[in-house]
Amino acid sequence: MIVITRYTVSPNDADDFVARAREALGALSRRPGFKEGSVGRAADDPDLWTVVTSWEGAGYYRRALSDFDVKVAAVPLLALAHDEPSAFEVVATSP
Repeated sequence: MIVITRYTVSPNDADDFVARAREALGALSRRPGFKEGSVGRAADDPDLWTVVTSWEGAGYYRRALSDFDVKVAAVPLLALAHDEPSAFEVVATSP
């Protein structure tokens, strides 16, 4: 499962956003089922950012969100994400 959250971040707030996103990824990475995570900025729109995480399954991600450290470090950031679907089932991967 992958989770893709998108954010609109002004250039003045970019450094703070990256710091907060790293902190969120740190908290999430300590939860069972976490595979990997990254923070990215759109090449064509410097105000558009994303945080992407990969999980062994939806249950792992949902349980991670209830962890105290995740509630403190990640949930406030996730609350700023665009209001759109963010959890995706992986149906194909590269060989």
